[in-house]
Amino acid sequence: MLVADKEILGIGADRLDAAGGGQTAREIAQQPAVWPEIDALVSSRRGALDAFLKPLLARADLRVVLTGAGTSAFLGECLAPALLGQGLRAEAVPTTDLVSGPLRFLQPAVPTLMVSFARSGSSPESTAAVALADQLVENVCHLVITCNADGELYRMAQGRDNAFAILLPDATHDRGFAMTTSFTSMLLTAALAFGVLAPRAAAAASAAASRLLEAELPLLQALVARQFKRVVYLGSNELRGLAREASLKLLELTDGRVVALFDSPLGFRHGPKTVVDADTLVVVLLSNDPYARRYDLDLLRELRNDGRAGRVLALSGRAAPELENDCVVLEGAEHAPDLALALPYILFCQSFALLQSLAQGIRPDTPSASGTVNRVVRGVTIYPFAGDEHVPRG
Repeated sequence: MLVADKEILGIGADRLDAAGGGQTAREIAQQPAVWPEIDALVSSRRGALDAFLKPLLARADLRVVLTGAGTSAFLGECLAPALLGQGLRAEAVPTTDLVSGPLRFLQPAVPTLMVSFARSGSSPESTAAVALADQLVENVCHLVITCNADGELYRMAQGRDNAFAILLPDATHDRGFAMTTSFTSMLLTAALAFGVLAPRAAAAASAAASRLLEAELPLLQALVARQFKRVVYLGSNELRGLAREASLKLLELTDGRVVALFDSPLGFRHGPKTVVDADTLVVVLLSNDPYARRYDLDLLRELRNDGRAGRVLALSGRAAPELENDCVVLEGAEHAPDLALALPYILFCQSFALLQSLAQGIRPDTPSASGTVNRVVRGVTIYPFAGDEHVPRG
């Protein structure tokens, strides 16, 4: 379901199409309408999903491996802290790491649930990671969350007792280069599937995101007009993975012309902070967790007191006295868990990246002018892994 042709982010649909950004703009704007559909989908499959997951999650020795490539890998980075907080042994391992070093990241004797995220499900590493887990792990099950019914990953999951696939609505299968709806939809699906977010959490996130796009368009336009050369996204715990995704979106959609970085607020002081100068925008994704939020606010105050950054902006789920200036506060999100905040937060960052891309004269639907970076990765050779190969030891 793409949003109807109209003005999107203050730009007419015809103009967006002519500039090569109509597809991506519609996919960004449609997300608040798509999220309740995801909620309904997971609810409709709750019985079968629980029958698959509950016996696995009841095992004290279960290892949950969250995997994907690129943006899909960052989903695992967002989710792992939340699952660890539920008492699960959860680890985010990109397929791009797993495929090049299987026995560095897979533990053959440990019962494993591999959760594979994929927009297309046709990236070579995605299918190779599943095959390697089947080959090397004695007791492995697979949860596949994907947006493409024709993808190899979805097909691999069919007719297997040790696999369960959740196919998301076709609207989530982004046709633009950048993953936007697919990212938020897979994140929401997994959060609901594992009970990290409660049913109907999508409705509040959807309302907050819709208000955000409408109210903060002037701010987005002003940020783009400032022509920052560097942008830094900072977030704690679940929001660190989101900061990484936000930085990738800006790099992708500006074809690398705007340098984008990410870190945690605490980690940023340990060297990376040296990147900050008058041409740098810093965006702090504030946590709603009271403990983590203290550290976030400390760094926010420090960056503003330093006076070195061109601008320091905060996104927050709730208001506070120290946030009166240069802060976007989401309405109705005072008590939202951080994974729920992640949905409107990333919508803001995606919108900024799109507007930056257009301002640079880039075509956001196909931003790689050289053609060397593709929507579905090409040119990857998957080599067979002999069962008796092992990690070299000193």
